[in-house]
Amino acid sequence: MTDRALPLSVALTEYMAQSNVYVRGIRRRIAEALKDTPVVLVNGPRQSGKTTLMRQFASNRRAYLTLDDSATLKTARDDPQGFIQRLDTVVIDEVQRVPELLLAIKLSVDQDRRPGRFLITGSADVMALPRVADSLAGRIEVLSLLPLAGAELSGSKGRWLDRTFAALADDSKPPAVAQTTAGRHVGAALERRVLQGGYPEALKRKTGPRRNAWARSYIDTIIQRDVRDIAVVDKLSQMPKLVFALAQMAGQLCNYTQLGGQLGLDAKTVTKYVTMLEQLFLLRRVPAWSGNALSRVIKTPKMQFLDSGLLCSLLGLSEARIARNRSLFGHALECYVYGELLRQCSWADEAYDLMMYRDKDQTEVDFVVENRQGEIVGIEVKAAASFQNSDFVGLKKLATLSGKRFLGGVVLYDGINTLPLGKAEGRPLWAVPLSTLWLT
Repeated sequence: MTDRALPLSVALTEYMAQSNVYVRGIRRRIAEALKDTPVVLVNGPRQSGKTTLMRQFASNRRAYLTLDDSATLKTARDDPQGFIQRLDTVVIDEVQRVPELLLAIKLSVDQDRRPGRFLITGSADVMALPRVADSLAGRIEVLSLLPLAGAELSGSKGRWLDRTFAALADDSKPPAVAQTTAGRHVGAALERRVLQGGYPEALKRKTGPRRNAWARSYIDTIIQRDVRDIAVVDKLSQMPKLVFALAQMAGQLCNYTQLGGQLGLDAKTVTKYVTMLEQLFLLRRVPAWSGNALSRVIKTPKMQFLDSGLLCSLLGLSEARIARNRSLFGHALECYVYGELLRQCSWADEAYDLMMYRDKDQTEVDFVVENRQGEIVGIEVKAAASFQNSDFVGLKKLATLSGKRFLGGVVLYDGINTLPLGKAEGRPLWAVPLSTLWLT
């Protein structure tokens, strides 16, 4: 049987069996979108595995082209409309290198609205580019592929969010209780997971120094090449210093004026550069959760990197350094949990918004997850194997402020047992092993 005759699901199964690649949680969403949407865009950072995933959808019926190929890039730049007119059903990798192709795709789709015609990828958020979002409205579905999640590395389905919301809503079940092997994922094993992160190429490096070398090269490539694809930058030489400074502020509220003053940049320039780094999927500003009654909430967002391994390399963290001072591990662990939750949001059955809470009294909750019904789950992250009453102050405050919207609270900790820890405003609070994030 030829590839032309294979159903997509069979072709993917055979490909996965023949290739040593990870099953990506977003793959199902891509396959579903191709059945009813003319253009499917998979956004994500360079080296996150987009090309490997896209090749799973290529076949005799769907050609694969990459704009990293110099000849293909030149042809596309010289005549974007003519380039697209010669194509029918195709994968186009790294489309941000020629944004004009998106307008040509719009014209082609307006003439032929068959679903699944264009599967495109970008290592920059091309939907943030001028005119692109409006031109493709109603014709495109945008999905995100970030570096490998712990669930993908472990071969689980990554259903922690869906299961936690369902369990807390039921009020009679503990959330995310897959803990038969939890004892193998605490302490030093957890530290290694956070230090390695999820970039496939970094995971191939067996030692910390080799992963750090890869990370330095990766960041240099992003700054020297990909930044130029999306904007004109006046002070490109300052960008590496800014990335390093932002790493020091991971998990904290970001004061652009103060940060810019340290680097010789004004706040407006810092804001512009941070936006670029967001478009390139290096980091993200986590918005503050608020409701009508929350007049005291600080609206400044937190800064989080999207991959803990990259953050650890920027911070110079290692197993030996963490062993000497484990307090250094907290921000890196919070970054890891953020990345894991964000990845699971991209393929979950429910749609979720991922936020944080902090007020002027410094009371905070690391993550506030809200579903489309407005129901809320608060999540605290602990790098320790134990917890104390102070760990629940933020969750209890959130429960009071959000009222009936609050389903419950979870403290993710470096332990092996799921334990009930009372209630806040009548809703359950639980201590849950961090390992359930990638084992459920």
